[in-house]
Amino acid sequence: MTLRIHNTLARRLQDFVPIEPGHVRMYVCGITVYDLCHLGHARMVLAFDLVLRWLRASGLRVTYVRNITDIDDKIIRRSVERGIPIRQLTDEMIAAMHRDFAALGLLPPTHEPRATDYVPQMLDLIGRLEARGLAYQAPGGDVNYAVRRFAGYGRLSGKSIDELRAGERVEAAADKEDPLDFVLWKSSKPGEPEDARWASRWGSGRPGWAIECSAMSTALLGEPFDIHGGGMDLQFPHHDNEIAQSEGASGTEFVRTWMHNGFLNVDDTKMSKSLGNFFTIAEVLAHVDGETLRFFMLRTHYRSPFNFSDQVLEESRAALKRLYGALAAAGDLPPAGAIDWAEPRAAAFKAAMDDDFNSPAAIAVLFELAGGANRGRAEDAALLKSLGGVLGLLQQPPQAYLQGGVALDEAQVQARIAARAAAKAARDYALADRIRAELAQAGVELMDSAQGTTWVRA
Repeated sequence: MTLRIHNTLARRLQDFVPIEPGHVRMYVCGITVYDLCHLGHARMVLAFDLVLRWLRASGLRVTYVRNITDIDDKIIRRSVERGIPIRQLTDEMIAAMHRDFAALGLLPPTHEPRATDYVPQMLDLIGRLEARGLAYQAPGGDVNYAVRRFAGYGRLSGKSIDELRAGERVEAAADKEDPLDFVLWKSSKPGEPEDARWASRWGSGRPGWAIECSAMSTALLGEPFDIHGGGMDLQFPHHDNEIAQSEGASGTEFVRTWMHNGFLNVDDTKMSKSLGNFFTIAEVLAHVDGETLRFFMLRTHYRSPFNFSDQVLEESRAALKRLYGALAAAGDLPPAGAIDWAEPRAAAFKAAMDDDFNSPAAIAVLFELAGGANRGRAEDAALLKSLGGVLGLLQQPPQAYLQGGVALDEAQVQARIAARAAAKAARDYALADRIRAELAQAGVELMDSAQGTTWVRA
């Protein structure tokens, strides 16, 4: 069966054929690093880690780019609030992000560019847009994209210019020709950072958000490239803006296939700090291991809405234990070899994954194999572990996982330490004490000092 992917732009499933035979080039919008990563970020990065793993399991070489936005309004505000330099803030948040992602079992991207390292490419792109009449400098110094001059703006989200204009509730800003125009280059305001690398003929400033992704993706992957991914909330305006910028500058196709993961809700309600149902990855990892959280999220198709609840999380923990229990019952297994995709259960797994990365159907195959493993079929246990590995699951020693349900590695311990530090900063000392107690139960002893928190295995 040929791999079929739902292309947001086409609004249907399409056969996927790489532009370059045997090589897939994929870009995913990454994290704006002003704070700790939250569950919505986990949902997104796990969805595209699944894509990456299946493409590679299918014998394809993948160049995977996931960017880091390390300069924007939120970052500037947070650095001012905390009284620290922007670079110190972003380095701290990037380190925490990497701890979270390691605990989730994410494969590293091929490239992880920081926006601040690609400003020259952004300026070049803005210059080409200006030369083509698609960008203009406003009296206030900002350089804006003239949306109405680009035919087909909004085709990814399905929004026409007239619909978008009708939905606007504000008059055109003094420095915009049209309220739909968006900023490519923001002129510096008093107190905002400046960098010699950002010298521009439009004056001192910094890039707008969307121009960052256009510049980084094309610099590292060329045009067109195969897959561009991100959360469903990015379709408009972020990804519509990327298309307008990139195709407006080059005159050629930007991306062949667009993929978007579904929204995340908490107890059937959109996650929001104002509603008190907002959770960082580190906070959740203080109560459950990263593999369980990964398994929990992969049980929902990446395009479907995902509902996070304690009850379903506990059900997933119990289900993952059943799979590990089947491996434990089988005893010692030989090292994993190449998967025979003609074997009926492997073929069913492959058919599920080739059907737009249908991880719930693939996981159903794992439970079928677990039944055979529990009946003493060693070949089913071996295939269970191998197919689980394709999804980033079932690779721990079964007994280690089953003893308390948690086998903490260094990244997982660091994630819990970060969650405890965040709890203390928020004066939630009950949560901080609970995290310390849970770590102690898992055999990890914390030692606090003026220099920070260190740990040893008890």
